[in-house]
Amino acid sequence: MKIGIIGNGNHSKRIQKILQRKKINFFIYKPKKPKYFSCDEYKKLKNCNVIFIVSPNNSHLYYLEELNKNRYIFCEKPPVTSLSELKRLKKINHKKIYFNFNYRFSKISEILKNSPKYKLGNLLYANIAITHGLALKNKYKKSWRSDKKKCKKGVYEIISIHYIDLINFYYNIIKINKPKLINHSRFGTSFDTSYVELNLINKSIVNIFSSYCSPYTFKLFFLFKNGVVKKEDNKITIQGPAINLDSKGFFKSPKIIKQIKTDDKKDYEESLKKSVTYFLNCAKKRINFRKKLFSKSLESNEILLKND
Repeated sequence: MKIGIIGNGNHSKRIQKILQRKKINFFIYKPKKPKYFSCDEYKKLKNCNVIFIVSPNNSHLYYLEELNKNRYIFCEKPPVTSLSELKRLKKINHKKIYFNFNYRFSKISEILKNSPKYKLGNLLYANIAITHGLALKNKYKKSWRSDKKKCKKGVYEIISIHYIDLINFYYNIIKINKPKLINHSRFGTSFDTSYVELNLINKSIVNIFSSYCSPYTFKLFFLFKNGVVKKEDNKITIQGPAINLDSKGFFKSPKIIKQIKTDDKKDYEESLKKSVTYFLNCAKKRINFRKKLFSKSLESNEILLKND
């Protein structure tokens, strides 16, 4: 495989490390300035048969349309940044395109996928809060993440999209209430904080809060008809069943079915590694990606853009 990577930022470097550990060579392509392409460098990129698109969100469609022919393409999420772009994306031959919703490979994803194993029942409610202080760092001011032209919805399309996709992948979202997007730091033109409420096909409600303007928080809470799944303080706890009474017949917290130690950074790196490995294995074997992966990615993208 001849591999080309578009972009050389922090996330690109994470992917580069994964490839280096696998002893896979690659070529890095990065335009010297917006809308300027070195002909020689671009020729090298087009000679690659495997492409990683790890560039700002607003550039994804350009590369997808330019480089799609007979190449395997790994593209960062969200796929595109407007409904008009999404219409164009739907017309592209998608059999060799893979969007990196790597949280589908996370530990919490495995638990949601295998919830019948723990007899948790139907999901009734979920609350997700993911925050840290990126917008309080000086480098954020010049980051593409804070620029509305490059990242229209800010943290919402970078962080919240992962969990919108994860929920939609397993439970199907039928309605999304208009998200509240805020710039608390007042740095840049995009949004550093977001809140959204999702309605699922089974009438359940999911709240997602994400921010670059507060202390580090990583809390997930899933309430099922017959159990609870909680992720907090480097630990995932699965509890059930619903009926658990004390000696006087009063309800008390469900019994612990299983506890899993986690490390947020390592878990993220592992999910990314699994996602990249899955992509590379398909490319090596020259097999097409499952249609569900593409359609669900576009569904998640459309949910993100519906309230434009």
